[in-house]
Amino acid sequence: MIGYVTIGALDSEQSGRFYDAVFDALGHDRRMEGGGWIAYGPKGGAQGFAEAHTAICPPFDGQPARAGNGIMVAYKADTPAAVDAAYAAGMAAGGSDEGGPGHRPPGTPGFYAAYLRDPTGNKVAVFAAG
Repeated sequence: MIGYVTIGALDSEQSGRFYDAVFDALGHDRRMEGGGWIAYGPKGGAQGFAEAHTAICPPFDGQPARAGNGIMVAYKADTPAAVDAAYAAGMAAGGSDEGGPGHRPPGTPGFYAAYLRDPTGNKVAVFAAG
């Protein structure tokens, strides 16, 4: 079971605006921030890293962050409408398109997803049954 994910950022605040928008559409917000770190968890949860599922931060080795080729983090939404909202919010907050909302494979029901990249270039998916 995954406890949390860290995602490297070239600019934590710029990436934070992207993740603020995406996670707000999914019912999550900032649980902790400071020292270049921003951590997210469910709205209304306790503050702090222990309640976080995702942290945005500069890499520990001090080198510039870069997107991993073939690495993607997928976040589950409650409904296809929430997928649409998260995708639109992420795009409006500086994300780039990697595959707009729709059924995967196209034309088949059951799995509804959208794919985008954050300002650093990390690939993110949002999905729901639908």
